[in-house]
Amino acid sequence: MKKVAILIENLFDDQELIYPYHRLREDYEVVLVGSEKDEHYKSKSGLMFKSDIASEAINADDFAGIFIPGGFSPDYMRRTAATVDLVKAFDKAKKPIAAICHGPWMLASANAIKGKNVTSVVSIKDDLVHAGGHWVDEEVVVSGHIITSRSPRDLPALIKTFVSML
Repeated sequence: MKKVAILIENLFDDQELIYPYHRLREDYEVVLVGSEKDEHYKSKSGLMFKSDIASEAINADDFAGIFIPGGFSPDYMRRTAATVDLVKAFDKAKKPIAAICHGPWMLASANAIKGKNVTSVVSIKDDLVHAGGHWVDEEVVVSGHIITSRSPRDLPALIKTFVSML
């Protein structure tokens, strides 16, 4: 069974982690990747999820793709060099990378959006533009192996697109 990584950190958006987590579990082995292994991470509303492995301990070669939920968690994710390096490894291997809401912050930190079309929550539009991305306001934006969406309302389209690319 193919494996898919989902990044996790404190202050993740509940919907943007739970919906992909359970949908992807239908067809893939899903691994929650945090900055620390077996750490309990709290969502914006207080829901707790535990990581399966630390970002420094996995290899992108072992996974079909990676999903980056939003909320404020990507701001914490990008403070961990191993997590940024992991996203860089998926990008270098041209494996599907899906990011929603604030998730594209990780793509900016991993230098993965220069010259690519991307979308996100509008509040980080400037950050993505300054990182070299071309920001568009669409439900799902596919640019090579990078798939981005704006908010939880876009999750069904984002996950269908991500699964089709896996």
